[in-house]
Amino acid sequence: MIIGQSYKDVTKNMNQLAAIICAAGSSSRFGGKKKKPFIEVAGRAAFLHSVELFTERDDVKQVILVISGDDEEIVKIRWGANLSFFGVRLCLGGKARFESVANALALVREDIDLVAVHDAARCCVTSEIIDRVIRAAQSSQAAIPACPVVPTLKAASNGVITQTIDRQGLYEAQTPQVFDRTLLKQAYKNLSNLDISGTYISDDAQLVELLGHKVSIVETDSSNIKITLPTDVAIAEAILEMRAKAKPEGPIGPYSEAQW
Repeated sequence: MIIGQSYKDVTKNMNQLAAIICAAGSSSRFGGKKKKPFIEVAGRAAFLHSVELFTERDDVKQVILVISGDDEEIVKIRWGANLSFFGVRLCLGGKARFESVANALALVREDIDLVAVHDAARCCVTSEIIDRVIRAAQSSQAAIPACPVVPTLKAASNGVITQTIDRQGLYEAQTPQVFDRTLLKQAYKNLSNLDISGTYISDDAQLVELLGHKVSIVETDSSNIKITLPTDVAIAEAILEMRAKAKPEGPIGPYSEAQW
């Protein structure tokens, strides 16, 4: 803090963030009776780990949880009171991921500077990763966390290798992806000018790239795992257990994580 500058002045100049947490997917690859955002990981639903991280931040002024209409009733019954207490707004998603984000983006307030879009199934993200991506986005208007590709990559056809792909310079994109609000809205508006038939839009950075804007990479590691298959749950739990916070001494307050 600059000498003579009050805390009120500092927070006034802080970027205002909105966090969109995407939990509207079909979880077709995961299988089972529960969708992956709602599967229990380290004692609670996967999506709640991320909700907690964003609601605890002073710079996050709006949190929007995007869910499928099929899940609206169970989410409201099981977690509605707590989500409401922490100011989390529910939004119904669309058939495709980009449609779900577009629905949430329409709810983002005009006073928001940056928008963070995060996968609900990526429950092992850390505050440190969020901080670094936000800082990068403040400079470049668009930034994502990404892990360098480590395995050897093979292209194949009909069960036969056709090419070994050079992994130099290749990254696995992660979330949260953070963008200037105006830029992200422009990227989604630009969708109407694109022929996306037969094109799979896998993340928001792709839309910003199609707009011609450069997206910065914040290098991370594979611990920011996204739960895709049932076997990923045990891996995510091991990662979270390794980072487990020390339990507070004495009585636990009514709004502790156990309340979730």
